[in-house]
Amino acid sequence: MESVAGGCVKVRILQTSACAGCKVASHCNASESKEKIIDVYQTDGIAARVKVGDSVMVSASRDVANRALLLGFGVPFLVLVIVLMVVLRLSGNEGLAALVALLSLAPYYGVLWLCRDKIQRKLRFYLET
Repeated sequence: MESVAGGCVKVRILQTSACAGCKVASHCNASESKEKIIDVYQTDGIAARVKVGDSVMVSASRDVANRALLLGFGVPFLVLVIVLMVVLRLSGNEGLAALVALLSLAPYYGVLWLCRDKIQRKLRFYLET
């Protein structure tokens, strides 16, 4: 655990790829791991009982995981495919259609970034006791 401030606990996690535990992972470029800090907002008093340096278990519900996957991968995929098909149908130019489809993701991720506070309230992690 990194810090505790109010009801927010900052937790350092080690994100590893699926093959990071392999015996030859040190010789392979596919395996990687990164340290990330996530914010856990607790309202049930657990944040008051933990202190910096404690090991904690962070969890999220299946609904939260599904919603995050939908926002991060599902909707952008649909936007990409729909824009690609529409522009290809209208212009007949595959290169233009591919370029416009890729550029159409910028506004989507921009709106996602602008709505990050609202999304953060819905996609919450929890500390387990």
